[in-house]
Amino acid sequence: MYLALLVIFLQFFTFNTVEINVQPSVKVKNGAPMSIICHADISKSADFQLKHNFTIFKDGKLVFMAVSDKDDARYEVPMARSSDTGEYECTVEAGGKTKSSNSLHVWVTGMTKPILTAEKKEVLEGEVVKLRCELPEEVPPLYFYFRKIKMNSTPKEKYVFEAYKNYSEVEFSVEEGDNILQFDCFGKRHVQREFDSSEHSNKTLVTVREPFIKPTLSVKPSRNITEGDRIQLECSTVVARMRDIEIILQKNKTILNSVRDEKVLKYSAVATLEDSGEYLCKVEQGRASKSTKVNVVVSELFPKPTLAASMNKLDENRELTLSCSISGFQRAKFSVLRRNSNGDVLLETSRNLTMRVSVNDTGSYICKAEVKGIVKESKPIRINVYAPVSKPTLSVVSGLPEVVLGKPLQLICRSARGTPPITFKFYKGNVTKETVTNDTYATFLDENVGQNDKKGYKCDARNNHSSGVKTSNILNVTVVVPIRNASLGSIPYGEVEEGSETAFLCSVKEGSWPIHFRIFRKADRDVLVFEQSEHADRVMWRKGTMSRQDTGTYYCMASNRANVDVKSHPITISVILASWQKGVIVAFVLISIAGAVTLALWWFLCKKKKAKGPSMEMSGPALATNSTSEKLARQHNDGDYYSGPDLESAEVEYTEVEVSTLDPHKALLPLGSSCGLALSTCMRLYRAGLPAGTLSRRQPAVNLHVIEPKFTGSHLKLATG
Repeated sequence: MYLALLVIFLQFFTFNTVEINVQPSVKVKNGAPMSIICHADISKSADFQLKHNFTIFKDGKLVFMAVSDKDDARYEVPMARSSDTGEYECTVEAGGKTKSSNSLHVWVTGMTKPILTAEKKEVLEGEVVKLRCELPEEVPPLYFYFRKIKMNSTPKEKYVFEAYKNYSEVEFSVEEGDNILQFDCFGKRHVQREFDSSEHSNKTLVTVREPFIKPTLSVKPSRNITEGDRIQLECSTVVARMRDIEIILQKNKTILNSVRDEKVLKYSAVATLEDSGEYLCKVEQGRASKSTKVNVVVSELFPKPTLAASMNKLDENRELTLSCSISGFQRAKFSVLRRNSNGDVLLETSRNLTMRVSVNDTGSYICKAEVKGIVKESKPIRINVYAPVSKPTLSVVSGLPEVVLGKPLQLICRSARGTPPITFKFYKGNVTKETVTNDTYATFLDENVGQNDKKGYKCDARNNHSSGVKTSNILNVTVVVPIRNASLGSIPYGEVEEGSETAFLCSVKEGSWPIHFRIFRKADRDVLVFEQSEHADRVMWRKGTMSRQDTGTYYCMASNRANVDVKSHPITISVILASWQKGVIVAFVLISIAGAVTLALWWFLCKKKKAKGPSMEMSGPALATNSTSEKLARQHNDGDYYSGPDLESAEVEYTEVEVSTLDPHKALLPLGSSCGLALSTCMRLYRAGLPAGTLSRRQPAVNLHVIEPKFTGSHLKLATG
C-alpha cells in the first residue's frame, strides 16, 4: 500500500514544447481537404497515462476541442474554403499545467465560383438591368466585380465593396444600340497584402428591345437653299408605346422646337446665313434616347454692307459724312444708326449721312441693308470727336506748394476741359521728367528734391484736337528743412536768486522758418511756460521775477512745417534766496544774539552786585594788581604746565579774551578745569564767580578785556582748551 502511494506521489511530468502543423501545407487550394495537427512533447518521471485537453483557435476564436491520452490531436477540414484562411494556434492542458504553441498562418488559395442572377431577361432601351452576384461559403469583407459585355466592344466594369455581406447588387443602364447583352461577375478578397480572386461566374444573357425607332429628319425644299427662302424641317419616329415620349430639334446646342407625346415635330423659318449648320433631332423616352443629324447649307443672297466715314477722329464743329454700300449690289434698303446701350438710334434711312458733330456724337455707328426680308448689318465704326484741352493747372497733391526735405513731392496736372485721352508731360526746369496718358489728370512723383533745388515745375497737356499743346504756369515749390538739434540755455545758469530776472534761450542748428518754439517745465506733468513762433533759428524768453515755484527742470521743443517736434536736453534751474534776504536774516540773527548777550550781562552784573556788595568793589584793584603773582603761583604748583627755568625771567604776552553770555543754570567753573582760555584767565574768572562753560573763543559776546600773561619759548606751556 505504501509502495503504491509512493509511486503515485513520484509521477512527475513537464511540457517540453507544443507545436501546430497543417497538412498538406500552409497553402491549401480551395475545396481541398486540410488537417490541423496539435502535438505536445512531454517528459515524464515514469510511464503513466496522462489526459490531454487540446484546444485549437483560429484568429483568436475557438474552432476545435478534444480530450485524449495521446500526445497529439487532429482538426480535419474536408473542403477548405477561403474563410478557413487565418492564424491558427493550439493550447494543451494536462495535470493542471498549460502550454500553447506558436501561431501558424494558413492560406486557402482561390475562392468559390460566384453565382450571378439578373432580375429581367428582357428589357427596353433606357431601362436598367439589376444584377446580383453571390459568393457562397465565403466570409466578408469581399470585393465584387460586375461586367457588361457587348459584341465588338470593351466590357464595362463596376465594383462594389461589401464589408458585411457575401453578395452584392448593381444596376446597368441599357443604352441606344444595346441589342444582346451578357453579364458576369467575380470576387476578390484581401489576404496578407495580396488579393485572392475567384473564377468568373456564369454568363447571364439579357435581350434589349427598342421602345421606338431612330427618328428621321427631312429638310424642305432641300438641304442647300438661298437666303430669303423659307426652310422647313420635319422630325418623326415610330413609337411602340406612346407615353412620356419627347421629340427635340436643336442646332448648335440651341433648342429650336420640341413636342411631347407626339410622333412628328415641324419647324419653319426664313433662311439666313446664320441658319447654315448641323441640325439634330432627338427622341427621348425614359432613359432611352435616339437622335438623327442633317447638315443644311444656306447660300448668301447679298454680302454684308460696309460703312465708311470721312474721318474717324475730328474736332468738334467739323463736318462728318457716313456712307453705306454693298459690293456689287445696289437694290437694297439702307439705314444708318448709332449704337446705344438702350438700343440702336436711327439717324438716316438712306445710304449717306452728313452732319456737324459735337463731343456728344462720339460713339459707334453702323448701317443696315434689307433685301427680300433679309436684313444685314455692317461692322461698327468708331467716331471720336475732340474738344480742345484747356490750360492745365499744376499743383501739389498735399495742397501747399512745399515739400519736406527728404520726402517725395507728388504733383497733379489737371485740365478742366478736353476730350480724353489726354497726354500730360511734366517738366522740372526744362527737363522732361514723365509722360502720362489719362482722362482728365495725371500725377508725377519727384523723389529727388534737394535743399537748394531752385528749379520750377510745369506741365503741358494735349489730345487729338488740332489746337495743339497747352502749358501750365510755373510752380515754385518751397523745400522745408526739418528742425535739427534743439538746445536750451539760461542766464544765469543753474542757481538764480529769487526775484531776479532769468533769460532762457532756445535755438536750433537747422530748420526752415518760421519756427515754433515752446518751453516746458517738468512737474507732475509737463507745463507749457512759453510759446512763440519766430522767423529765426532762436528765441529768448525773459522771465522777469523768479520765485521758489520756478525751481525745476526745463526743456524746449521746436517745430516747423515739417511737423516734426525736436526736443532739447533738459536744464535744471534752482531758485535761491536773494542777497538782501540773506542780509536781513543775518541781521535779525545778530540782533537777536546781541540782545540776548546784553540781557545776560545785565543780569550777571546785577547778581554780582547783590552777592559781593561794597567789599567786592574795593577788592577790584587788588585783584588786578595781584593777578599775575597768583597766576604764577598756581602755574608753579601745577606740574603739567611747568617746564624750563624760573618763571619770573619769562617774557609776557597779552591776549584779548571774549566772555560769552552768562547762563545762570550752569555750574561754576571748578578750579583746575578747562574753560577754553589760558589757565590764568580761567583762574581769574573762577575767582570772580563766573559760571562754568560761559567762556568761548567762538561765540560773539560782551568783550572782557583781560590782560593775560602768556609765557613764550620753551619755559612754560599753558593749556588753552
